[in-house]
This record gives sequence, structure tokens and C-alpha cells, in this order.
Amino acid sequence: MNRFLPKSLFGQTLLILLAGLIISHAVGSWLYTADREQAVRAIGGFAAAQRIANLTRLVQEAPREWRERIVSTLSDQAFRVSLSAQPPATTATLEDDAASLAFKEFLIEQTPVGTGPQPRVVVFARGRPPFGGFHPMMARGPMMHGPGGFRDLQVAMPLADGQWLSFATGLPDSGPAFSRQFLVSMAVMAIIILGVSIWVVRRVTAPLASLAVAAERLGRDVTAPPLRETGTIETRQASHAFNEMQTRIRNLIDNRTRLLAAISHDLRTPLTLLRLRAENVENPQERNKMLSTIAEMDSMVGATLQFARDETVSEARRPTDLMALLQSVVDDMSDAGLPVTMEPAASVIYECRPAALKRALTNVIDNAIKYGKSAHTAIKVTPKAIEIMIDDQGPGIPESELSRVFEPFYRVEKSRSQDTGGVGMGLAIAQSVVQAHGGALYLSNQSTGGLRVIVTLPV
Repeated sequence: MNRFLPKSLFGQTLLILLAGLIISHAVGSWLYTADREQAVRAIGGFAAAQRIANLTRLVQEAPREWRERIVSTLSDQAFRVSLSAQPPATTATLEDDAASLAFKEFLIEQTPVGTGPQPRVVVFARGRPPFGGFHPMMARGPMMHGPGGFRDLQVAMPLADGQWLSFATGLPDSGPAFSRQFLVSMAVMAIIILGVSIWVVRRVTAPLASLAVAAERLGRDVTAPPLRETGTIETRQASHAFNEMQTRIRNLIDNRTRLLAAISHDLRTPLTLLRLRAENVENPQERNKMLSTIAEMDSMVGATLQFARDETVSEARRPTDLMALLQSVVDDMSDAGLPVTMEPAASVIYECRPAALKRALTNVIDNAIKYGKSAHTAIKVTPKAIEIMIDDQGPGIPESELSRVFEPFYRVEKSRSQDTGGVGMGLAIAQSVVQAHGGALYLSNQSTGGLRVIVTLPV
């Protein structure tokens, strides 16, 4: 059931609002229909009672020999009138109904009967039995309109000379519960309310969507412009807090970069002095070891500083042919005599930071060549991402170490030797660049041997 519900805040808010409106409209329509039906029946009942009272007085005051003629003239298909010497049999439960008692009281007020027999009134729903002997009057006619169309009214009025004047008719219903005009008006109201609801909910939730987009953009670029502080008080407060957080993060990175630059500058001076002193060492073996250690320290300092700078320097994005970019990296390494190949592929235009992305791909391919003997690259486009794959023929990496190789200065001792060069920053820099593009970098061991690196960039 939950999979059919909207996942966004806009969809859920709109659904709740519309559900409340639909329920309120349904309840309101039911109350309106019931009230209208009651009013129509009340008016129809009053008219019928008034007519019965008037006709009773007319027959009562007419000569006895005229009564049969008058009764036959007054009777029609919708309003049956008959004259009898005996009162019709009745059912007490029906005659004691609230509607029947109300009719009886009105008829007694309009047609005083003195101390003689009281009028007999029955109001019953379609299909319920009337008082005995009176039912034949309710023959087929216009007033028999199927179940629920009318409520039947049967009245027996006593005359002064002992005769009974009987009436049979129906109380009109209010008609269809949902007429065409009613449905049209409800549809117009629903369209107006729906339009206003969509506009209001979207206006309220739009700043939250902007906040989500800004948060995703911040993960790629801390120098992105600040978020506009608009919307409700709560969304303005959230936007303001987000902008302050972005400022603090940017200041923290700037301070770290300056700190690393200062450390790099301060360390290179004593490293230079150590190199000069090491060159004066007479023992060639010791001199070479010392110079190698000093060079490695200098490389580590330089790589650390470059890694910090890459995270803060914001290169302009521009449309770039990724196939051509990857081909240029492969061609440069191939021209240098390195074992690297590439599968032919179609042109893939992608908006990126070409210099940073080229450096990331260079680091990954260089790693494959150093530690995997060779590199084979390929690029393909899926509906959701662009994938760049780099395969090598090396020993691979233990599964427990796959996630740790992205840590700065970390190297897998058994498969990565310091003799090959590098300080363990290549994959860390590549991952940082790819993540800045909103992508990801994955490592996996192939079943046929070797390591596969997959660089994914979102379409």
C-alpha cells in the first residue's frame, strides 16, 4: 500500500489536504441532501394535509346524495379518494409513527371532529403494508415510482353521519441526491480548490526543495552561491542556518589549506638543509638512503598540499567530450611506452571540470599500470550514469582492504611496494574529484583476476 503513496513532501501534503477536502465535501453533500429531502417532504406533506382537510370539509358540507359524485370527481391516479361506510382496518405500529401522529394533529386542528371517531393516518415507506382493506386503492399509477421515490400517505377521515372518507397519495421526494447541476457545481468547486491547493502547497514546499538542491550542490562545491532565504519563518530559518554552515565549512577548508601551505613551506626549508647535508655524507649507501627518505618526505608534503588545494580550487564546468578526454590520457601514457589500451566508443558530451577529471583518470590508470602490469579502459552510457572502467592484470586487493585504499597515504603492503613510487594519494585525489562531480568510484576484484575500477558520473 505504501508504494502507491507519494514520496515527496509536496505529494503527501497535497494528498492529506485533498483527502480532508473530499471527506468534508462528502459529509456536507450528505447533510445538504438530507436537509433538502426533509424540507421537500415537509412542504409536500403540508400541502397534502391542507388538501385533505379542505376536501373533507367540502364533502362534509355537501348533501349526502352528492358525495359519491364529488368523490369520483376528486379522485385521480396520484390522489385517490373513496367513500365507505366502515373505517378501514389499521396497523397500530404504523399509525403511531411520528409522521402519522403529526398529520393527525394537523388534520384535527383543521377539521374538528368533536367527540366522534378520530382520523386515521398512516405514513409508510414503499413496500410496507398499509392498514388492512385500504391497500387496493394504491393501484398502479403515476405516483408509484419505484422504491424510495415516495413515501405513501393514507388517511381515513370520519364524517358526521358515520361514513369514512379515505385518501391515498404519496409524499414527494427531493429527487436524485446528486443532480446534474449539483455535480457540475461540485466539479467546479473541486477544480478551483485543487488549483489553489496545488499553488499553496507548492509555494510552501518549494523552499525545502531548494534547500535539498543546495545541500547536494554543497557536497560538490563549497564555494557555491548562498541559498535564498525565502518562504515561511521556518524555511527562512533553515536557509539561514544552511548558509551559515556553508560559510563555516568554507572557512574551515580555507584555514586547513593555509595551515597545510604553511606546514609545507616550513618543512621544505629543513628538508632542503637535510638534503644538502646528506649529499656530503661520504658513505654512498647511507647517502642514497638518506636522499631517498628525504625525497619521499618531500613528495608526501607536496601531495598533501596538492590534495588540499584540489578540494578548494573551483574550476569552471564546461561541456566536454569524455571519450576524447579519456583517449587523450591513454594516448599520452601510450606515447610514453606504458601498456594501456582503450575500447572504441562513441562521443559522450558531459558538463564537467575537465582538468580535474583528467587528473583523476590519470591517477587511476597510473595506479593500474604500476600495480597491475597494464590498464584497459572502456566507457559506456547507461540511463542513469556514465561509467568509465579501468581493468588491470594485477593480483587485486583483499576484500577487507577495498574501502581503505581511498584513505590518504594508505597502501596495501602485500600488493603495493614503495619501490614503485607514490605516497598513497592517487586514489584519494581521484575519489575527491569524482565525488565533486556528484559521482562515485568503485573497486572490485574480477573473477578472472585483476582489479576493476569503475568511475560513475551522474547523467
